[in-house]
Amino acid sequence: MTTVPTGDPQDAITTIKNDGDIVVSDNKLPTNMTDAGPDTFRGKVKKMANDAMANNPYFAAGGGLMLLGSGLAIARSGFLKLSRVLYTQMIVDLEIQSKDKSYAWFLTWMGRYPKRISKHLSVNTNYIQHDNGAITTKFSLVPGPGNHWIRYKGAFILIKRERSGRMIDIVNSSPYETVTLTTLYRDRHLFDDILNEAKNIALKTNEGKTVIYTSFGPEWRKFGQPKAKRALQSVVLDEGIKEKIVSDVNEFMHNGKWYSDRGIPYRRGYLLYGPPGSGKTSFIQALAGELNYNICILNLSENNLTDDRLNHLMNNMPERSILLLEDIDAAFNKRNQTDENGFHSNVTFSGLLNALDGVTSSEETITFMTTNHPEKLDAAIMRPGRIDFKVYVGNASLFQVRHMFLKFYPGEHELCEQFLSRFEKLKISVSTAQLQGLFIINKDKPIDAVEMINTLSASSTITQPHQHIL
Repeated sequence: MTTVPTGDPQDAITTIKNDGDIVVSDNKLPTNMTDAGPDTFRGKVKKMANDAMANNPYFAAGGGLMLLGSGLAIARSGFLKLSRVLYTQMIVDLEIQSKDKSYAWFLTWMGRYPKRISKHLSVNTNYIQHDNGAITTKFSLVPGPGNHWIRYKGAFILIKRERSGRMIDIVNSSPYETVTLTTLYRDRHLFDDILNEAKNIALKTNEGKTVIYTSFGPEWRKFGQPKAKRALQSVVLDEGIKEKIVSDVNEFMHNGKWYSDRGIPYRRGYLLYGPPGSGKTSFIQALAGELNYNICILNLSENNLTDDRLNHLMNNMPERSILLLEDIDAAFNKRNQTDENGFHSNVTFSGLLNALDGVTSSEETITFMTTNHPEKLDAAIMRPGRIDFKVYVGNASLFQVRHMFLKFYPGEHELCEQFLSRFEKLKISVSTAQLQGLFIINKDKPIDAVEMINTLSASSTITQPHQHIL
């Protein structure tokens, strides 16, 4: 007998017997457990598994739970991956930190926005005590830490305000905070619209006003409420003084390239000196309003002011601000007194000079200094580069008396001449502040003002004003 294989285990086997007969048999082998017989190894394993599942319900239940848990774990993992993909592709975030200028703008805007859902609120109190003793208090509710929803131009935006319990904002010594805005990626352009609206509200609050800054620690902080801009023509200085200063400031502001091309530090220092009440500070405030600048007031006699802090403050002023150093001679008086008493001044004279024109001094700076005692100033501070423009602002001259009278009583030229005649006969020197006080007492009463001119003698000197030259 001869067996002839075909090469394929699944093909039929042809057998040729000795007597010449040909027999064809099937060569198909069992391919799984069902094809295996009960006496094979696979059959025995299958029988044991079936018996365990049938006779042990706990085993069956555990296997089912295992399969269910595995399925849920796989589904959860897939859902998380899918959600991350969708979040990355469809969601956009915007974070605003508390140290950013737009942070306060946004909170003010959101506090006024009507279409919002806020269950966590904070209160901002605006407390103003007027000169007459009256007190005005205004409360405004702003979103507090937590989640908030707003609908803005048809889009829903989630706003999350978070406050850190470990980090402190050094600008205002308050806990560090962030606000995060979340919306659909297609609505991301709304972030710019919201920030622009918030900015416009903030700028409108200060529109037509001058913001006064004072030093607080290592930073500048707004002092009180913004003040209404004072018209430049409302300040009456002696003939030609106001025009010369304004012309010099405008020339400086429009010649930055000229300074840069010649390697000259782009800064300008002005000294206004003269008796108190002559209008030095009032003119600086009016000039700031004319230029649309703010004012940073720095007191050199402050106890905790050091050389490093002075330098830092002068190099980190708010944009478009005039630096005002009032009564600069007081700093030198304090230095002499403390030296005599065995103490050291916090701000040294060399520290002040370096802050004004040293290597680390700031650029694009307009600095105004005032003093009632120019003779007490050190000669080192008077040189160009530290003080470039010096002008005497004295007591009221006849030019100022005439213009102030006509400003308070327009059209009363005849009475103005009478007032000037009597003023000259008194041979007194009075400040413009004293003169303004007389006119305020007799507002809308020019005749009474003329009759009361003798009252100026009680608080005046007998010397005629004269020009001082440094």
